[in-house]
Formats: sequence, C-alpha cells, structure tokens
Amino acid sequence: MDAWMKRAWLRLHLTPGLGRKSIFRLIETYGSPEDALQAPAADWCQRCGIRADVAAGRPANDDSRLEKILERLEQLQVDLLTYWDDHNYPPLLRQIPDPPALLYLRGRLPDQEMFAIVGSRRASARGLAFTEEIAGELAACGICIVSGLARGIDTAAHRGALATGTTVAVLGCGIDRVYPPENTRLFHQIESRGALLSEYAPGTPPLAGHFPGRNRLISGLARGVLIVEAAKGSGSLHTAEFALETGREVFAVPNPVGQATGDGVNQLLKDGARVVTESRDILEVLWRGRLAGRQVQTGETATANLSEQERNMLKLLSFDPVHGDEIIRKSGLTPPEVSDILLHLELAGLVVQQPGGYYVRSC
Repeated sequence: MDAWMKRAWLRLHLTPGLGRKSIFRLIETYGSPEDALQAPAADWCQRCGIRADVAAGRPANDDSRLEKILERLEQLQVDLLTYWDDHNYPPLLRQIPDPPALLYLRGRLPDQEMFAIVGSRRASARGLAFTEEIAGELAACGICIVSGLARGIDTAAHRGALATGTTVAVLGCGIDRVYPPENTRLFHQIESRGALLSEYAPGTPPLAGHFPGRNRLISGLARGVLIVEAAKGSGSLHTAEFALETGREVFAVPNPVGQATGDGVNQLLKDGARVVTESRDILEVLWRGRLAGRQVQTGETATANLSEQERNMLKLLSFDPVHGDEIIRKSGLTPPEVSDILLHLELAGLVVQQPGGYYVRSC
C-alpha cells in the first residue's frame, strides 16, 4: 500500500467514534477512503447515517497524531490490509459476519491454511506440554497455528509451532504494543518467522473489552479451533462460540473431572466438540490428505524404540510435575542411573525438565 493510501485509511481509522460498520458504509458509498474524506461532514450524516460529531472529528491531513503514527508504522515496517484488498486480506476472514475493515500486520502472513489453538492462561504443566507438542506436529504438516499470544496455552501453541513451522498471533491491543510483556522475545520471534495481526489502532492498550474482538479474528482466520484447557466463561470458550457460528470445526482435549481449567472444555465435549488426544484426530477431520506419507508422532510411536528400563521410567512420570527424588524412590535405581535415563528421555522429546528438579511427560 502506498504512503498516500495508508494516510487516507489511517485518517478514517483514527476518527473518534467511527467503527468498522461505519467504515464499510463509507467505502460502499464513496468507493475509496480518499473520496470519503473529500466529502463534507454533512454528507456523511445524510448518506451514511454517521453522527455529526463523529463526521466532524476526522483528523486533518496534517494532524500531528497522524504524522507520529505514520512514522511509527514506517519504523516498525507495519503493513495495512483492508477488506477491499483481494490479494492480501485473509480469505477465510471475509466469511465471518463482522470482518475487520482494516488490519495492521507485522511480519508476513504465511501462505498456508490455519488452525487455532487457545486455552487457559493458568494452564497445567500437562496442558502446556500437550499444546506445545500438538502445535509442533500440526505445523510440521504445513499448517499455520493461530493463537492470541496470551500467557499459558497461547504461548505454548506459538512456541510449539515455531519449533517446526510458523504461527500467527492476533493481538488485543495496538500492533506496536507487546502484551503480556514477558512474551517480548516470543513476539519478535513470531514477527520474524510468521505474523502479528491487530485490528486496533497503534497505541491502543490491552483493555479487557478488546479480547472478544481478538477472539473472533482467531477463529475467523482458521479452519478449526482446538480448546486445550478452559474454565467456564473463559475467553477461549468465546472463541469456540465464534467458530461454531461461522461453521468452523471445534475440537477439545478431555480434562480431568474437577480440574478448575477443565470444566469449560468438558462441557464443550458434552455439547458435541470433537475429542482430541493426538494431532491425528485433527488431521483426519480437516487434512486427511496430509497423513499420507507422513508419520505423526504419538505417544505410542515415540516410545517404540525405548528399552524396557526407559519404558518403566516413563510410567513413573505424569503430565503433572514429579520431583526427581520421588522418581528415584519409586524406581529403586541409583541417582546416576535415573539421571542417565531421564536425560535420554529428554533427548527423545518424551520428558521435559522443569525448574526445581521436577519432570513432566511431554506425550
């Protein structure tokens, strides 16, 4: 998009009180942002039903805030995608009832079909390990993983995808903001190897009211959505609702009864969501052809070449953290023997060591 066109779109988007529905009406009426901005404010009111105070509040072409944002977008190499861009706007996003008129993009949208993985910010170790594993397996099959860069399951989904492929993060704030701040490094990894998307103007803070909008975009970009862990009433369940409303497939991972972050997921399963215990469950529904000639690693295939002693050690581990001293006590082996076996299991990708001497199974 050239600089003049970008300036015109930003003038519309930065107009206080002008929402996406109003922007759609303006473009449908005038044909382009430049022509809309040349029309008198009164014309906006008469032809598009826009309030007089909103029509009068559009930024001038030399507005100081506009200039600063343009400089910032140039510095960050941010592109603008509009609904009327036939080549770059994500095609699945056009199909949702309320697609964004304008998107801010950092990085490059992968030319791949997308699948969303979301879940609890306060996820269990089991949920995090499972998410990272399944995201990596799907990404290795050429599927781009979409999530929301939140703490917990979202973070694990992005990390797993980056290990073998690519990912897209949809933000609930401006494209120039990193939230949560501890994901700064991950934010830049995604920018360099995938894409960051936001429909909010630069500088917009991560307010609670923005995240339902972000969730509708996550589901709108993807052919299906997997919910790993979610309490009742969580934002992840809203993502699933958006997916169902637009005819996308909804998948869920069974959670232990009584687990706080499992109630919402288990309810989804009762309501008809597809059960997922491995990536094959998703591939067989949405991408059956990608299974041909490609072996997706599961718990069974990953342990095929283990020794009997290694298999017995794996049985002592759980998706919840187990301390090394407890493993030694239960195994009856010496500490050096246990250390050697755990190291081998780690290298095989079957075990993850956590701070404090704890271990969890990864599959």
